[in-house]
Amino acid sequence: MKSLNITTNNTSKLKRLQLSIALLLCTFLSFTSNAQNIIGAWESISTAKADDQMKIVVIYTEGYKVLTAYNSKTGKFIGTTGGSWKLNGDTLTEKIEFDSGLSERVGLETNNKVTITDSTITTANSPLKLKRIDSGKPGKLQGAWLMSGRVKDGETQQRDTSKPRKTMKILSGTRFQWIAYNTETKQFMGTGGGTYTTKDGKYTENIEFFSKDDTRVGHSLQFDYELKEGNWHHSGLSSKGAPIYEIWSVRK
Repeated sequence: MKSLNITTNNTSKLKRLQLSIALLLCTFLSFTSNAQNIIGAWESISTAKADDQMKIVVIYTEGYKVLTAYNSKTGKFIGTTGGSWKLNGDTLTEKIEFDSGLSERVGLETNNKVTITDSTITTANSPLKLKRIDSGKPGKLQGAWLMSGRVKDGETQQRDTSKPRKTMKILSGTRFQWIAYNTETKQFMGTGGGTYTTKDGKYTENIEFFSKDDTRVGHSLQFDYELKEGNWHHSGLSSKGAPIYEIWSVRK
């Protein structure tokens, strides 16, 4: 009888251990799945009038995000905000680095409950529903980058990316956006974005919004690009037609 009790107790303990491991594994996989699923580009479109269609695009890369609203019909820029983010279970924590409309929000940390599926993101107590545009692919340049240098007259000029004055470019698999701002003064300098492609060493931007000049909307700019020692070398003509050679470093 004692032998039977020992066997039964051992079997019960083993089952409880297996159940605990299974629950821990499910929790880990759930967190990992959410963390991976949010990477990419998302959008929401609302129409007030036929010629007044507001489009919101959000790009999430590893650790950084940007949200922008603009008129998808005219390209008129409405506003942008973003910074760093982390996901813990269903709680999305974001620290604001820039806000084109409310500079006093810079430095604030927000926490929101989110529900993420393969195709949508919804936030508790918000009517906004984002639909996935891409999952970070094909995205040869997917990620968050900081301008770290320029080449002028054959001479490389380095830029300290740790300073508060930043020019950041965030790319998903198909969307891009650059933002110029200062985390210390909370000043927003400008932004622009749209879709992009990379093919045969050519990087092409198709501009859908440009905060400083709406007339740039609809233009396409093509650049030569190359990855050298992890840095993105980017050369061609700017939106003003001036020659540029920029160096971008992955933001960590």
